Amino acid sequence: MTESTYEYLTAQTQDGIATVTLANPAKRNPLSLATMGELLTAFETIRKDSAVKVVVLRGLGPAFSAGHDLRELQCAGDEADVVRLRAIFDACVRVMTAIQSVPQPVIAEVAGIATAAGCQLVASCDLAIASSEAQFATPGVNIGLFCTTPMVALTRAIGRKHAMEMLLTGDFIDAATAERWGLVNRVVPAAELAGATLALARKIAASSAFVVGLGKEAFYAQIDLDQPKAYAYAKEVMSMNALDADAREGMSAFLERRVPSWKR
Repeated sequence: MTESTYEYLTAQTQDGIATVTLANPAKRNPLSLATMGELLTAFETIRKDSAVKVVVLRGLGPAFSAGHDLRELQCAGDEADVVRLRAIFDACVRVMTAIQSVPQPVIAEVAGIATAAGCQLVASCDLAIASSEAQFATPGVNIGLFCTTPMVALTRAIGRKHAMEMLLTGDFIDAATAERWGLVNRVVPAAELAGATLALARKIAASSAFVVGLGKEAFYAQIDLDQPKAYAYAKEVMSMNALDADAREGMSAFLERRVPSWKR
């Protein structure tokens, strides 16, 4: 097992699974500028590590993440504040983009609350497993700061009507509702959360890392295209995929009724 310790998070890798843990539970794991910088460093390290096949993103304590550190968002309204705020939200966008651009699938393991940019973080992950005790909200409207950047990921995860309800009311939704709306893949009892997440990670890690990474990239590339363009793109990707050594090995193994031996 390899492990890296940052100031506000930890990252460890074992058996092809990297676990990134937000580790500032006393403040409910806020996405401060410093924390987002560490997340960007961690995901860039993961991107370059061919031994990592899957990433689990979790938070210590009662919150997955409560979103931005509001102390950093308070301002007097002058030009310097505009520059500073743009830097904070730019870092947030870079984190969410990094999660979807690394070749490894990223699974959010949500034990507690995920609010505002913390909810955005869940929506940005490729997959999410939630404890039955988890709750989700985009409550910015209640403090005069509409959750505009969380809206981008949330809308794409759960659709317009559900997203608008969360954004306009700021109300919490429970884990069962989050599953029904598509924000998380499944809900499990709190005691089973870590095991369920690990089982899903291991299932994905058993496949070819090259093929999974190719598929993840293709998924996000086609998702906002119209259907003819999506098919035109997808058929080219699948044609190139079929030529790869792992595809040839996988098909041969299936026909020969044996376990495949992936090249990468």
